[in-house]
Amino acid sequence: MDNLAHSLVGLAAAKAGLEKLSPGATAVCILSANVPDIDFIAAFSGDRWTVLHYHRGLTHSIVGTIMLGLIVPSIFYSIGLLISKIRGHASSMKFRGLVAASLITAATHPILDWTNSYGVRPLLPWSGRWFYGDFVFVVDPMIWIILGLGTFWLASRSKALLVFWILLALVLSSLTVYSITSGRGVDHPVVVAVMWTLCLLVFAWGRKANLGKRFGSRLAIASLLLLLAYWGSLSLLHVRAMSRANDEMARLVSENGEQVILLAATPVVVNPFRWRCLAETNRGVYRFDVLLGDPGVTKLVRFEKLGPADAEILAEARENQKVQAFFEFARFPVARVSGTDCTSQTLVQLADLRYTEPGLTRGSFALELPVDCPAGNKHGR
Repeated sequence: MDNLAHSLVGLAAAKAGLEKLSPGATAVCILSANVPDIDFIAAFSGDRWTVLHYHRGLTHSIVGTIMLGLIVPSIFYSIGLLISKIRGHASSMKFRGLVAASLITAATHPILDWTNSYGVRPLLPWSGRWFYGDFVFVVDPMIWIILGLGTFWLASRSKALLVFWILLALVLSSLTVYSITSGRGVDHPVVVAVMWTLCLLVFAWGRKANLGKRFGSRLAIASLLLLLAYWGSLSLLHVRAMSRANDEMARLVSENGEQVILLAATPVVVNPFRWRCLAETNRGVYRFDVLLGDPGVTKLVRFEKLGPADAEILAEARENQKVQAFFEFARFPVARVSGTDCTSQTLVQLADLRYTEPGLTRGSFALELPVDCPAGNKHGR
């Protein structure tokens, strides 16, 4: 999930009662809710494949989360002691309270990340197996709204905090407008714009009505419970989407004489009724969209698996560390080999079909690697 969602979960948990465990607990909750993403330090290597290898790795595992959940309050408490010593008075922070708040909120990070289709590897370092929830899109504005309702009214009482929240709202509103006007796959843009505007008005009304003071921590608790209810609803829709995906693949494989090996239905942005389905068979990899309530599929693509000659080229390419990092991450990998006639450069094009297609885009989920001309064709030139 995005770090705004993680931060709001940490803040909501603090306002729901964890902030009472110790002075400074709110800051620790927000820090700990985000700290597993410290693996992005790999970006300093300048290599996106190093980032892909380490992201959602050990820091998102059970062992890593516990360790980070202990490190954050230890550092925070030590800094607090140092500041108190410099100022000449005793520290009011409670170490046990900070540790408890940190462990709870640190645990929310991999849970949130598990809900989407990117996945997590909680069993590292013993097992690199990925686990996927597949029912929440990796950036979900509904989560911002749900958690924001319970935290904004509680954490915007001072002018400085109110200015921060207003600036945040302006940034998010700008991103919303950009997504709607740029045509980047947002379904029903007018509906999205109206709903976003109404939510902003509700936020403003609630602050004017002083709901934060009237209801206190109950608002944060209600937001967390509402988030769980929202996840429950998406989970039920995911079950329906998987059923549709299974039915559609049964039809497709019966036409082509294939066998399904792996099947998934993943969410799309801002539309809980449209799902992107992916399937691997013994002969190919499929991707298509289904709209719950409507028959048929849209945006169907199919990539044939490589033949023996091209598979041999791919096997040689897998000696490359970039390719190894790609296959370590990829869930629905597709491959294409071009230039095998040796009249041009031979390329192995790879992509994770969850996010892109081979040869069309670049990024962390696609790779194009030049390889030596196939040996059998060198003599024919």
